[in-house]
Amino acid sequence: METGQQTSPLRIGIVAGELSGDTLGEGFIKAILAEHPYAEFVGIGGPKMNALGCRSLFDMEELSVMGLVEVLGRLPRLLKVKKGLVDEFIANPPDVFVGIDAPDFNLRLERDLKDAGVKTVHYVSPSVWAWRQGRIHGIAKATNLVLALLPFEKAFYDKFDVPCEFVGHTLADAIPMHSDKQAARVKLGLDSEKRYLAVLPGSRGAELEKLCEPFIKTCQKLHADDPELGFVVALVNDKRRQQFEKAWQEFAPELEFTLVNDTATDVMTASDVVMLASGTVALECMLIKRPMVVGYIVNPVTAWLLKRLVKSKFVSLPNILSDRELVKEYLLEECNPDNLSAEVTRLLGDESKPMVEEFTRLHHMIRKDADVQSAQAVLRLIDRENKS
Repeated sequence: METGQQTSPLRIGIVAGELSGDTLGEGFIKAILAEHPYAEFVGIGGPKMNALGCRSLFDMEELSVMGLVEVLGRLPRLLKVKKGLVDEFIANPPDVFVGIDAPDFNLRLERDLKDAGVKTVHYVSPSVWAWRQGRIHGIAKATNLVLALLPFEKAFYDKFDVPCEFVGHTLADAIPMHSDKQAARVKLGLDSEKRYLAVLPGSRGAELEKLCEPFIKTCQKLHADDPELGFVVALVNDKRRQQFEKAWQEFAPELEFTLVNDTATDVMTASDVVMLASGTVALECMLIKRPMVVGYIVNPVTAWLLKRLVKSKFVSLPNILSDRELVKEYLLEECNPDNLSAEVTRLLGDESKPMVEEFTRLHHMIRKDADVQSAQAVLRLIDRENKS
């Protein structure tokens, strides 16, 4: 395979479905460009990937749909996006296609492309170890290689002889082993002496719609017990900020919140305890080593289905990695101000040290230089396949 000549640049199809995938895609693209500076990337990327030259054929927001029920309403549009990508990649075949997370969308796309002769990689294993384990056979048909972020995922794939490499997690590489709380407070203009609760109600509109009320009312209860406790809220964009502000005025206009756009890392680093929506942000919080409590609410029908399908004991990655209830998870009806405020109060006390010590151990376990590992795995796949 050629190594970056302008006459025949490496061409990679790539699709990321949400902000966490955009972060993984950014690191992957940088690592590829380090060896193939003229490489081209086309598909769907977020702002980080696009800033590196990824040519997005559709907006990433098209794929950011939460919940089983919610997807149904968007299905015609999702199918149209998928067809557009298949048509593009069959007409102009890339050297390899990399689907980043978004398994419901990307695995179907990958299957069509693999059937058409395009090499495919799925970056971020679906949670086949947690529910619907039979999906692994479909994954095998859709992909030439799976890149797993977590070590137990590779062990699961190995049992079924499905090609998989454990590459670690890019966040574990990017986040230092010790995060400077005071520096983050200076950056955000926060009081260096106060105690702060970071509030992270999610990145999607549907998440904020369900979580703003319990999270804000939790802050209300905490403020009644400790008027000196500060609240700093991380919001991914202006839309989510406006959504939170509306809920704030509705449920607790007397409270004081510091709102910060698109810097969840700084907000968590500056805080003493974090209250967050379940998702990749829980992993980031673990790596920053801040005590946390997880809350999450989904559509009732989605919840009914998940209760019957999910085999995993936990939803948050710190707990799954640790294989125990390291972090309290309050889901559905348990995600209420009484439960959340009680756990925040406990963590603000002197009971979070064991949690933070385990966070440190887990950080070392998944810190593997993921950007380089993922890029090298993809390049090895192309070399191997081209030589066969």
